[in-house]
Amino acid sequence: MNHRERFIAVMEYQPVDYVPNWELGVWGQTQDRWETEGLDLTSLHWDWFSGEAALGMDPKEFIFFCGDPLPRFEYEVFEEDDRTITFRDHKGMVRRGLKEGSAHGTRASMDNFIDFPVHDIDDWKAIRKRFDPTSPQRREANWDVFRVAGWRARTHPLIFGPNCTTLGFYWWARELMGTEGLSYAWYDQPDLVHAIMEHHADFLIEGARPILEQTTVEYICMNEDMAMKTGPLLSPRTYKEFIYPRMRRVVDFYKSHGVRYVAVDTDGNPERLIPLLMDAGVDIVWPLERAADQDPVRLRKQFGKSLRLWGGVDKRALARGREAIDAHLRTFIPLIEEGGFIPIIDHTVPPDVSWPDFLYYMAQKARLLRGEL
Repeated sequence: MNHRERFIAVMEYQPVDYVPNWELGVWGQTQDRWETEGLDLTSLHWDWFSGEAALGMDPKEFIFFCGDPLPRFEYEVFEEDDRTITFRDHKGMVRRGLKEGSAHGTRASMDNFIDFPVHDIDDWKAIRKRFDPTSPQRREANWDVFRVAGWRARTHPLIFGPNCTTLGFYWWARELMGTEGLSYAWYDQPDLVHAIMEHHADFLIEGARPILEQTTVEYICMNEDMAMKTGPLLSPRTYKEFIYPRMRRVVDFYKSHGVRYVAVDTDGNPERLIPLLMDAGVDIVWPLERAADQDPVRLRKQFGKSLRLWGGVDKRALARGREAIDAHLRTFIPLIEEGGFIPIIDHTVPPDVSWPDFLYYMAQKARLLRGEL
């Protein structure tokens, strides 16, 4: 059984030799800690989405796609001192970031978002030309000559778009307007939001069309991050009006062009929106953040086998030591036996997890995935 066959079998609740071993990645500060605990940082390549063979992870391949505005906004620094920097990023957002404690490209805390490129319909009309899905810069040069044969002959899962490049509707609109701006715009500027959502549906379809006309893929993941700890950042009614019809259109196109599964990545607690996602044709929700009470065992009972589940491993349990790790992993045994589930830490690994305990977690998880725990 190769990696592609194994993945499909798990998703279809069929017997496998073991469940795929996937993880997301780590904080830069975690890398620094692990180096003090004996890890040679150069011994790993740190692209854990594609797999880290040295840690027993299974491989995946992501087809390059650029979802950024093109041309990108010019990077501009407005203020800088010893502690912070205020700047405009390549997506046009003005942010203030904390420099203290940064490591390997990871800040010690989230940036403070100050301003966004779209406030009204005129701003949108000015910026939308940057989101031409047919731009050749969105795809790898000469992909149709050098890549297609390998994609068609693959023995591992193939995915259109690396993480956070195939943005979902909420995430994309939030990057244009900000969380507060979008939250008001549902009510104060509905025509603007409808225009943004309709354009994005076309963008997602036409951006993928050239690739999907040449090869099938195992899945496409749309990054949304549309929920907080206690629930979604928009109501089911708002989702149904502004996003659902476009999501349905995009998912229908993907599946009619050889995409086997569609996944939605959102932190927080999206449960009130999951029925709408499933009705739109979404197959998978992840990473099932445990701090937001996203227990995959409970979710399976609630939504059934039509909803596949990835994630659900509480990163906080890894920081509590080996007995806690064992007890936590054992809770997943029923789902491992049933199928339709891939356990993954519910985000990147924070620096309160030691290198020895992470290695222990990976060893015990490998046993879980083989039905030996």
